[in-house]
Amino acid sequence: MKQDAARRNSGSVPRTIGRLALGGALLLAGVSHLTFNRQAFQAQVPEWLPFDKDFVVLASGVVEVGLGGALVALPKKKVAVGWAVAAFFVAIFPGNISQLATHIDSFGLNDDRARGIRLLFQPVLVLWALWSTGAWRNRRSLRR
Repeated sequence: MKQDAARRNSGSVPRTIGRLALGGALLLAGVSHLTFNRQAFQAQVPEWLPFDKDFVVLASGVVEVGLGGALVALPKKKVAVGWAVAAFFVAIFPGNISQLATHIDSFGLNDDRARGIRLLFQPVLVLWALWSTGAWRNRRSLRR
């Protein structure tokens, strides 16, 4: 029994550091949506989205601040927050695809190669959210 508890808790320090780092990154990104990077983020809003670009940027910024804060401040809810963060990263992926498809320069992504490389990092963010919160591990243990 003690071995099972030790195994479940193994890696908790790296996961906690990963969760807090991701939370901090989301907080910073959210604040930048709301302030100094508003215009740059508007370049990533797909044209087909039926909302004002500034509204989308502000709304996603508020969501990022909320999710980042939850990752930092709600460790007892980390599994649920991890799934929400992963879903958020999936939901904003069309903006990254749109930036590549429409060849829009923003955030120093001024060629299709750079925009394409950025696309590869979105799944990393999803996995980071699921790993650092233990969300994926929790789902696997529920299936057993």
